Amino acid sequence: MDQMLAFDAMLIPEDDRPPHLVALMTSPISTSAPHPPHPYRCGRMPHPEMYMDYIAEGLGPRSWRYRVIEALDEMNTKFTTPYIVFYPTVSRDGMPFPINKCVREIQGRHYSESVAWRGNLIVVKYRDINYSEMMDASMADFPLVKNFLSTHNMS
Repeated sequence: MDQMLAFDAMLIPEDDRPPHLVALMTSPISTSAPHPPHPYRCGRMPHPEMYMDYIAEGLGPRSWRYRVIEALDEMNTKFTTPYIVFYPTVSRDGMPFPINKCVREIQGRHYSESVAWRGNLIVVKYRDINYSEMMDASMADFPLVKNFLSTHNMS
């Protein structure tokens, strides 16, 4: 039986810490559905909640959501190695997560508090456009992710 595997993922903290790499744990899942959602197509369940402060415990993937990064604005083709940004949605106490200061700074004049990214963000990289396998991200991926975050809100 498969075991827990870790992949290097980018953590974009909500506080004043700089973005950095973390070991994102994944566990095996059976992909019996004909068209599973993007994060599960690789047959592994990511656990970004490990790095999300104040997140409700015991809810697993029901406590977070994700956005797919397949291309940047004005691009005619998709990335050959796309990304997924995971963000928290259910807090322990029902209060909103803190606004992500790093993304707020990145967005500058495009920032809007009503649709702001909140909490710690986890960015995972995939080997192909079918999301068939996760791969290690590196900080060299940050400029692409930063470009996406500069013009896209959480919702």
